[in-house]
Amino acid sequence: MKFVQGTPRDQATLFPSTLDQIIAEDNPVRAIDTFVESLDLEQMGFNLNMTENGRPAYHPALLLKIYIYGYMNRIRSSRSLEKECQRNVEMMWLTQCLAPDHNTINNFRKDHAIPIKNVFRATVEIAQNHKLIGGTLIAGDSTKLRAQNSKKNNYNQKKIDRHLQYIENKLEEYNQILDNEDSSENEKADAQQQIQKHTERKIGYENLEKQLNETGEKQISTSDPDSRHLPIRGNITEVAYSVQAAVDNKNKIPIDYEVTNEIDANAMGGIVERSKEIIGHNNFTALFDKGYHTGAEFKKAAELEVDVLVAIPHIGRASQAPNADYNAEKFIYNPTTDTYTCPENQTLSSNGTWYKSKSAKFKQYKTKAC
Repeated sequence: MKFVQGTPRDQATLFPSTLDQIIAEDNPVRAIDTFVESLDLEQMGFNLNMTENGRPAYHPALLLKIYIYGYMNRIRSSRSLEKECQRNVEMMWLTQCLAPDHNTINNFRKDHAIPIKNVFRATVEIAQNHKLIGGTLIAGDSTKLRAQNSKKNNYNQKKIDRHLQYIENKLEEYNQILDNEDSSENEKADAQQQIQKHTERKIGYENLEKQLNETGEKQISTSDPDSRHLPIRGNITEVAYSVQAAVDNKNKIPIDYEVTNEIDANAMGGIVERSKEIIGHNNFTALFDKGYHTGAEFKKAAELEVDVLVAIPHIGRASQAPNADYNAEKFIYNPTTDTYTCPENQTLSSNGTWYKSKSAKFKQYKTKAC
């Protein structure tokens, strides 16, 4: 016989295998099951108070196990998770052969964002208890997740003003057609329809403007309200979310994440503060790239008494000196005397006066040597 033969599908077995026998002792699904069963789900914020009437609900522990299994195996789609419950032996063992539909899985994920984050914190605590987290060096960074909201449906005051001005110009144009005695009846009827359409659009933009003023937000997204227009890389922008994360150096374990609509320049202080709370002390160093190089965020880190190392961004084209040898980074600051030493070894001093610009306060340093 050339090939290995399988067991006939209709052949009965004297000692049938159980699901537990099929799943190996070191299979990760056993760890998922043990971990979820050890959690106090109600304390974490999961809803366990279900009504007795109607069809019984799925227990949050079951849906959490499905969610974690999907995360560990890179299965994001709720429809795909539903399918895995029906055909995947590991998932059958984990769910005890229950198979929630994709709407149930999706609603669980949507309605339990905060409790799920508390579960993540619980995994970090387990890692700490097993001394897998060093707590001496962390690195912070972000990734941008594109929102369902298009650029077309994202508005700021400048964009709203531009649309309103366009509508005003069109209304004036159509009103002139109505006032013109030489216009035909068809032209006047079409102008009347256009006036009604543009008036409705004007009301919509005015409502958006009112919402901006009431909330104090600088942007508004109509399809995905929490998303914002953010820079992705270089001059490329998208309506997106910014996921800020911190990773411990010892075993490269993520210890914190936060989904925000802020750019990196406003995020360092929050990452450092949450990391301090999670690690339990401030005797660590936090590393960031040049996107986090912001004075206000350095101040927050200093108030938390945490050391941070942030890459210094390059001097922008508009701030370049005519001779690159005299760019700002070539000047050495002496905090003791509050002076700068220039590339020609001359000392620049200040009169101590703080001046104000639109976005910052600054002092001027000068020398009479040149």
